[in-house]
Parts: sequence; structure tokens; C-alpha cells
Amino acid sequence: MELTAVVDIPRPAAEVFDYIADSRNNPAWQKGMRKCEWISDGPIALGSRYQQEASFLGREVISVFEVTEYSPGKSIAFETVESTFPITVCRSVADLGDGTCRVSAVIGGGPKVPQFLQGVIGRIAQRSVRKDYDRLREMLR
Repeated sequence: MELTAVVDIPRPAAEVFDYIADSRNNPAWQKGMRKCEWISDGPIALGSRYQQEASFLGREVISVFEVTEYSPGKSIAFETVESTFPITVCRSVADLGDGTCRVSAVIGGGPKVPQFLQGVIGRIAQRSVRKDYDRLREMLR
């Protein structure tokens, strides 16, 4: 499963990147996210890890993510290293000028479900991701 989202936010790119790169902010804009905390010391870098507690379709999901790509101010990618819901997340921010930026996200993976449910789960997950990024845009205006 691959899910995408793109939103334009009327804020400086560096400021928005700092916000979306820090996983501790996820519960404020992602539905179902209850808690995120860094379990690595220091500033965010390649190999940094965080743990999150969330729910999806009524099921509790506890995951540990690791930063797999990091270009400060531009992009960050995470991958689960411990989870019942293995995913990858790549978020990027591009400066559009005039104090506006574009946030793009690609989320891959997901829970193992029977073939006949994959389409339904995919549509539910895509709708959820789209709403999360719309919420992010509204929050940061």
C-alpha cells in the first residue's frame, strides 16, 4: 500500500519542516496518535529513534521508528523497526516563495490483511492521511 498527501501551508518552509520532523508533534495533528517520544538522545539525525502509541481501526499500535533519511530543512524519512503495523514515512518540504511551502508525504506498507480487505483498508487509510495533512495545514496557518 502506498499513500500520499500534498498540502500548501502559508508559513516558512524551515519552520514547517522543524515541526513535522519532530515526532513529538504528531499527536497534535494526526488522528489516532496518542503519544510520540524520542528514545534517542541529541538532535534529530540519521539513526535517531522514537516510539509512538496510536490506534488504527480500533486496534492499539505501538511502534518504534528509525530515521532512515535526513536532509535538514528539506526531508526526513522514518521506518518502523518494531511494530505490528510496519510502515515507512517520507515527508518533504519545498519553499514556494512568498512565505509559503509545500509539504509532501509518502507512506508505504501497512498491516497485513486478507486480499479482499486491502482495497477497503487502503481507501480508509488514504482518507485518514489526507485529513491528517489537511489538519496540519489548518493548524499551522
